[in-house]
Amino acid sequence: MVSLETPICDFGQPAPKFALRGVDGNTWTQDDCMGARGLLVMFICNHCPYVQAIRERLIRDVRELQALGVGCVAIMSNDSRDYPEDSFENMRRIADEFAFPFPYLFDEHQNVARAYGAVCTPDFFGYNAERKLQYRGRFDASRKETAPAEVRRDLFEAMKQVAATGVGPAEQIPSIGCSIKWRET
Repeated sequence: MVSLETPICDFGQPAPKFALRGVDGNTWTQDDCMGARGLLVMFICNHCPYVQAIRERLIRDVRELQALGVGCVAIMSNDSRDYPEDSFENMRRIADEFAFPFPYLFDEHQNVARAYGAVCTPDFFGYNAERKLQYRGRFDASRKETAPAEVRRDLFEAMKQVAATGVGPAEQIPSIGCSIKWRET
């Protein structure tokens, strides 16, 4: 397992469009996922310990962000042939087990991950209402283990600010996680 950090936020970069199949059987687009005050695009997967360490808190924070007008979507881009834990069937199982309050989409051909420049799981892209990038940082201080309950909620606080002002924080700490499992070409 290779751990990577995300690049710094490229403020103002437009959100790439997508149309991907969700575990609910529907095809979801950026327009479907967009909230009135912003959009949070999350690249996650089932097997990554970094994602598993934050999963319950992520669900909590997404619910609170949705109440603030931020649309949220999770995309799984790993090569599920080499990582069967990340198969579409297992994505559906995890989404049901944890009652994901957001669409969980399968980027089978990895084109969306490439368009966004996603490098790891978790990798967060926070956009304002104009679909301009304002956050590319970590969830919180968690790594492969869940951080203590009182840590700063970096992602939540940043997206709350984006929802209120349209602008993300100038200082952001990169996310760290398992590398995206790219398909051999």
